[in-house]
Amino acid sequence: MHVVSRDSSARQSDDIIVILLDQDSIDWANRERGWGWPWPRKAYADIVDYMNLGGAKSVAFDVLFSEPSIYRNAEQNAIIDSAAEALEAQDYAAAMTALRNLSGRSDDDSFVLAGKNFSRVVQTVFFSTQTGSAETWPPDLQKPLFNLQGFDSIIGNYSLTDARLGAQFPIPELVVAAGALGNVTNAEDSDGINRRARLFLNFDGRAVPGLSAASLLVSGAGGDIRYNPKSRQIEWDDYIIPVDDQGKSLLRFKGKLDRYAPYKASAVLQSIEALAEGREPLLSPEDFEDRYVFFGFYAPGLFDICSNPLESVYPSMGIHITMLDNILSGDFIREAPFAADLAVLFAVILIITALAIFSDRLYFSVSGVLILVAALIAGTFIAYDSFGVWFPLVLPLAGIFASFLTCAIYNYATEGSQKRFIKSAFSRYLSPVYIEQLISNPNQLKLGGERRKITMFFSDVQGFTTISEKLDPDQLKELLNEYLTLLTDIIQASGGTIDKYEGDAIIAFWNAPLDMEDHASRALGAALECQARLAEKAEHFEGMFKSWNIVSDEINKRLLTRAGLNTDYAVVGNFGSKDHFNYTMLGDAVNLAARLEGLNKQFGTFIMCSEQTFSEAGKGKTFYGRKLARVAVVGKSEPVTVWEPMTEGAYREKESLIRQFDQARDIFYGGDFAGALELFEALKDMDAPAGYYTNQCRYYIKNPSQWRGYWKALSK
Repeated sequence: MHVVSRDSSARQSDDIIVILLDQDSIDWANRERGWGWPWPRKAYADIVDYMNLGGAKSVAFDVLFSEPSIYRNAEQNAIIDSAAEALEAQDYAAAMTALRNLSGRSDDDSFVLAGKNFSRVVQTVFFSTQTGSAETWPPDLQKPLFNLQGFDSIIGNYSLTDARLGAQFPIPELVVAAGALGNVTNAEDSDGINRRARLFLNFDGRAVPGLSAASLLVSGAGGDIRYNPKSRQIEWDDYIIPVDDQGKSLLRFKGKLDRYAPYKASAVLQSIEALAEGREPLLSPEDFEDRYVFFGFYAPGLFDICSNPLESVYPSMGIHITMLDNILSGDFIREAPFAADLAVLFAVILIITALAIFSDRLYFSVSGVLILVAALIAGTFIAYDSFGVWFPLVLPLAGIFASFLTCAIYNYATEGSQKRFIKSAFSRYLSPVYIEQLISNPNQLKLGGERRKITMFFSDVQGFTTISEKLDPDQLKELLNEYLTLLTDIIQASGGTIDKYEGDAIIAFWNAPLDMEDHASRALGAALECQARLAEKAEHFEGMFKSWNIVSDEINKRLLTRAGLNTDYAVVGNFGSKDHFNYTMLGDAVNLAARLEGLNKQFGTFIMCSEQTFSEAGKGKTFYGRKLARVAVVGKSEPVTVWEPMTEGAYREKESLIRQFDQARDIFYGGDFAGALELFEALKDMDAPAGYYTNQCRYYIKNPSQWRGYWKALSK
């Protein structure tokens, strides 16, 4: 378990400025300058020149310019025209002379010249075990590196692997012009979360600084660093950088990247243009004086994303910015000494043992444990936020569990039922259900995602496994293609996006990639239309089965389909590998939609949605339905209210029955199971959900202590 700072008041460094090439900048450049994507290198050169004019301390590009520019300047175009004319006149010597003059006149030249003039530009180098054409550091490459002292015992922790490690450098001209090269290889934890960063990376015997450290090196910081094994910290000039036993520094994140008040790249370019024309610039050059500038891509699909303790979707450039911020501010998070961890562990074990063995009342034992856990968590947060000290909670919580379990086993054998009850209550307390998982940690430029509110749809054909066993491959293909086409056309006509097909199952969502304010209404309307169209096609599908001589009573030939919908926030984007990825959705809200589809089996319904979906759908259009239940689906500990949507015709036909059902349901959730049973009994032959509730009533009449105010689904 990792503690995460909730204090968003931690102030970011005023010495850092972020320039982002975002979608607005791309649109502006396309509209005003006719640039497509990628931009010409002249744009980056102008930005470097402007930083030079303003007196910035450094400019670090979190962009790997590994290929020459695709743009040609006016002089090149003239040379190419001249070569073409010579070829047309069959003057091959003149054509060859003209083409030779192309060398050294690329769009990259302006960027190279700007780097040489400024001398404090940091370009990116990327290290990887999978990619990278260079396996050694070029012997003639003279760029600032660290000189190490006292790192012998931990230097291995600064190498990614003992196997092949490749490096991807910028084009040679930019390497030569750069003041330094900074590596951008992150140091994520085993769970895929980026909590830490390395000051440098060991490659081919060289200590290559990270992007943040390189920014300091080009601005005048010395290259000598020393590791102090007693205090487990790196000493560099006046900077103190604490590290763990893996040589990584635990970062104090200052919130979203927006807290650094980033400037748009288009605003910088407009300021350059205004200053050249004698007008007032949007951004004065003095704004960048003595600042460390970071430049990166921030348009959807262009920037690397990662996860940090505060955000599941976070620009990777923010790791390097946070590292520099922590170095300048000296406010890294420090891990508590191991002796302090042991002291806390011993204290909680002692207290838990005393509570479990010597307290005669369950109330005092459980209350004491709750107070201890609350105090432990509160103390950990205070230490983290106020003093920058991280106490891992795994060890003391494991101590609580182990000590209580040991005492419970002892008491089971010696003191009987009272201690067995304490053990049961405490074990339930120590078994929380974790419902949030990691999104992809895409490292490739083409991978990306965004968090947005969507409406999710899952559907599944009832008894399809039995159907598929009775059909030959050609019949199965024909049936599936017709069924999937029917539902897909309805979904796409309503603006929905098909996520994937899994056999007969369809997974879809609305409000991505296109924005739709009425996405819940569209999704619910599409789900109802799917049910209506399947009902209209019932005889058609029966005819197909009949033509195939399928007469088994096990098969329902009407293709009854169950659907589940939910509306909430999820991460949507391109996820997968570098060469193969899908546009899909991830998140706990997605799991809930899938569970609602399966929950139809228990109620005997064929469409079910969360209350949020039903409520939001009704904002722009009238929908009919009934509230079914408050239920905790499989995998969730908190209940949700679910509805059965229906067409107006179906609702009017059942209106009297629904009123009686609503009355019985409210009595049930009021805890009067006997009274609810009497009402549900009268409806069960006409209504499948009422039949299901009769079983629930009987169960809770026999087991009233298990009633939580909702019921928990035990199957998917």
